[in-house]
Amino acid sequence: MLSLDTISKTYRKGARSVPVLCDLSLTVARGEFVSVLGPSGCGKTTILLTAGGLLTPDAGSVTLDGTDPYALAPEDRAAFRAEHVGFVFQQFHLVPYLSVLDNVMTAGLAAGDTSAAVRDKANGLIAKFGLSERTHHCPAELSVGERQRVALARALLNSPSLLLADEPTGNLDDDNAHIVLDTLRQFAHDGGAVLLVTHDQRTADLADNEIRL
Repeated sequence: MLSLDTISKTYRKGARSVPVLCDLSLTVARGEFVSVLGPSGCGKTTILLTAGGLLTPDAGSVTLDGTDPYALAPEDRAAFRAEHVGFVFQQFHLVPYLSVLDNVMTAGLAAGDTSAAVRDKANGLIAKFGLSERTHHCPAELSVGERQRVALARALLNSPSLLLADEPTGNLDDDNAHIVLDTLRQFAHDGGAVLLVTHDQRTADLADNEIRL
């Protein structure tokens, strides 16, 4: 479902160059939950951004659902990403002035679909994660765990093929961490693909396969 083939990436600032990835290859099949374990600064987030069509590699190729997203025009790549990829970030990246419902609905907006059916699905996900009483609250009025559940609902709204999770439990207590990880495992069990990056061994151990950087 996802294939990274001999990916290399170097960050450059002026005369300085920092090589981060060198000939990295990995695959994530449908129904598979893969974790990437490593310390801060080793390239974990770079892998996710590259896999999700957000960061063009210097060398190598990316295939997602049979398509190379970097072969697409920028607007087509954005549409492809909105349809096929869900992102779950440690810092949530919620829009501060939007309600819980509208934050979840931003995924539908990115995919060009804000229909009543999508709104109903958003409300269903909000209810699934126990947030119905928070539907019209803004992120500042939510706990850390509630914000992460909103971000997870947003990631699932468009029924993506792939979930990319960047330290999704790093700021959470045990109960909310279990909710997030159980959701990721269920998503893979239902036929989706999950790629999670973390520095936490316990989190990495919950995946089907583990890659160390």
